[in-house]
Amino acid sequence: MVREAGFTLVEVAIVLVIVGLLLGGVLKGQELIAQARIKNAIADFSGVSAAYYGYQERYRAIPGDDPGAGRWAGATAGDGDRNVEGAYDAGASGVESRQWWDHLRRAEFVQGAGDRQPFNALFGLIGVQTGDAAGGATLNGLASLIVCSANLPDKIAAAVDTQIDDGAGATGKMRALAHASLNPAVDAASVPAAYVESGANLYTLCREIY
Repeated sequence: MVREAGFTLVEVAIVLVIVGLLLGGVLKGQELIAQARIKNAIADFSGVSAAYYGYQERYRAIPGDDPGAGRWAGATAGDGDRNVEGAYDAGASGVESRQWWDHLRRAEFVQGAGDRQPFNALFGLIGVQTGDAAGGATLNGLASLIVCSANLPDKIAAAVDTQIDDGAGATGKMRALAHASLNPAVDAASVPAAYVESGANLYTLCREIY
């Protein structure tokens, strides 16, 4: 008669402990990644604001709108009307929302070269515009200069708003736009939305710079 060997209770307990440790490590790793992305998103908003105030202090002008940008060979000057024309996600050069990045880079307030918008850690565009790109109200009242960061997952977007503003996507100096497509337009038709943390929702966050 052949005697079949089985697992002892001790061996089963050891396996369960190992599995538990592995699962705990994976979950902890995911949480650390999420926290890093939240910090990166906050740093993006803070960095753009700091660059703006530094540029204004030095040149007494708004980057992109700066009529004196001819101080740099090859730079395109703005019209000086204190509006940054063009959408935050403008695809073509020649608008002030793209010149914003060129002026800041030439002044060495941000890294890089050219007028292309940078990306956040979630591959969403970071850009600026005034109101609805025509100087009017947008996102229920954010009509001044705003910086937007697109394609942020719901959990990250809600945490960023909570740490920077009031945590409510439809109020405060930061507003949230829920969307399905990448890098959506932000205009007078955009309606701020409350956060729904399902793990499947994306938001573009826009915050007033001044």
